[in-house]
Amino acid sequence: MTENSRPALGVAVKRPVRSDARRNFDALLSAARDAFAEHGTGASLEEIARRAGVGIGTLYRNFPTRQDLFDSVYLGEIEELCAAAVQVADLPPWEALEAWLQRFVEYAATKKAIYEELNRDSEAFRVAREAMYAAGQPLFDRAQDAGALRTDALFDDVLRMVSGLTGAGFVDEDQRTRVLQLALDGLRPR
Repeated sequence: MTENSRPALGVAVKRPVRSDARRNFDALLSAARDAFAEHGTGASLEEIARRAGVGIGTLYRNFPTRQDLFDSVYLGEIEELCAAAVQVADLPPWEALEAWLQRFVEYAATKKAIYEELNRDSEAFRVAREAMYAAGQPLFDRAQDAGALRTDALFDDVLRMVSGLTGAGFVDEDQRTRVLQLALDGLRPR
C-alpha cells in the first residue's frame, strides 16, 4: 500500500517523508506488531529494532516512547483494515465481507496483544474505531441487502463474535481458520 492509497481516518500514523526513513518506520511497525503478538506488550524494543533491521536509535527516533509505538501499531492496523475494505469492495457481497472479516481477525489479534496499553478514552482511539466501522459497515449492509447474510445480525454483533473467537486459544492456525469459518457459516440465511 502506498502513502497515497492510505485511507483518511481523521487520525493516522505520521510517517516520515523520506522514502528510506518511511521504509524503516514501516519495518519497525511490522516488527513491533509481530513481537507484541508473540511476547505481549513487554516485548523487547531491542528485539523489535533487530527484527526491523535497524538500530535502537532509529526506533527511538521514530517512537520516542513505548506508548508512541503502541499507538502507531494500533493506528497502522486500523489504516490497513480500512484499506482492506476498499480492496475487497468489488468482490461479490458475501466474499467481500468474508475477506474483510479475515483481515479483521489479524487486527483483533494485534489489538488483543496491546489492548491494555491503549488509551481507549483518547480522541484518536474514538476516531479510529469510527473509521473501522465506516469501512466495514457498507460491506456488511451490501451482503445483507443481497440476501447473503442473516437479516437479524447486526454489524457490531459480528465484530464482537469474531473478536471473541480471535481471543480463544487454538491448537494451530488451521483450527482457528476452521472455527472462524463455522461461525461465519452461521451468519448465512437459514
